[in-house]
Amino acid sequence: MQIFVGLGNPGDKYARNRHNIGFMAIDHIDYAGGFSPWKTKFQGRVSEGRLGGEKVVLLKPDTFMNLSGQSVGEAMRFFKLGPEDITVFHDELDLAPGKLRVKTGGGHAGHNGLRSIHQHIGPDYHRVRLGIGHPGNKNLVSRYVLHDFGKLDQDWLKGMLEAIVQGSALLAFGDKGGFMNRVALCLTETGFPTKKQTKNDSKTTVPHKTEPPACVKADDRTKLQKLLDRFK
Repeated sequence: MQIFVGLGNPGDKYARNRHNIGFMAIDHIDYAGGFSPWKTKFQGRVSEGRLGGEKVVLLKPDTFMNLSGQSVGEAMRFFKLGPEDITVFHDELDLAPGKLRVKTGGGHAGHNGLRSIHQHIGPDYHRVRLGIGHPGNKNLVSRYVLHDFGKLDQDWLKGMLEAIVQGSALLAFGDKGGFMNRVALCLTETGFPTKKQTKNDSKTTVPHKTEPPACVKADDRTKLQKLLDRFK
């Protein structure tokens, strides 16, 4: 069993912020994977389902970014899991937009969400680092991450979120290399190559629980089949 955690800030005000790309990734996995309806639990929102036969709990903390560890720690203890069973999806300033890396353990690099998780469960969890680029000046970081993605971000953002869904079952089984390979393949097949960061402040709608990702086969199971699959 795994817990996939998306980091972000709750509420419509923040929904399309760069800082909320972790929430966006979890929402795409939820939409495409036939998960249960969201419930309020563990100081956040929870959905349960299976990815490739592996049980996965999706968690979006409602504590705001800098207290995310409270929610993660509570969920981990409830399910009697360890840090090795937790995978956190979060924004990464040190990666170019559209780049994605998987990491286990290490420091939090000043990320407030990761800092909080370190405090509550330690550093030995897995992270999916979702590149959003850097504004070029550390004094601009706060404004940058709390600003919406722009029009020129849409191609790489959509491509990366779809690719994450495509590889999510591999990640649930702990195959990080296979996950990375699947993401790369999906990005190639869908025609969403990574683009260089371009300064753009215009607001637009980010793909966010709107339609099933194109590179993922639609879940055509009946409601009864979905229910039976949850108890396999």
